[in-house]
Amino acid sequence: STMEDELDTKFDYDTTNKIIEDELKDLLGNETYEAKAVHLWSSQIVERVLKKLHKQNKPFKYVVTCVIMQKNGAGLHTASTCYWDTKSDGSCSCPWANNSMHAICTVYALHI
Repeated sequence: STMEDELDTKFDYDTTNKIIEDELKDLLGNETYEAKAVHLWSSQIVERVLKKLHKQNKPFKYVVTCVIMQKNGAGLHTASTCYWDTKSDGSCSCPWANNSMHAICTVYALHI
């Protein structure tokens, strides 16, 4: 049906946000910032998020990024822009923090 086709081709922001949030909480929730571990954590987060997005079997190519920063009073500002089809493509950026660190994971979804 056309309604289902439309849902299939539209980027699902809420589901994507929940996936990111769950992975950030799951992996970083009980951790304390540690410079040596950050690379591994960020790699695991992007891989897990990508795997869950891929499992949805939707017609998208994905780009997943993750920034993890120690909470030390410094400011962190990010921005992005995309030249794409706003009807079918989308992005979702999810900030997360605990007592020792900030994290921002972003997904860019491009319809195939």
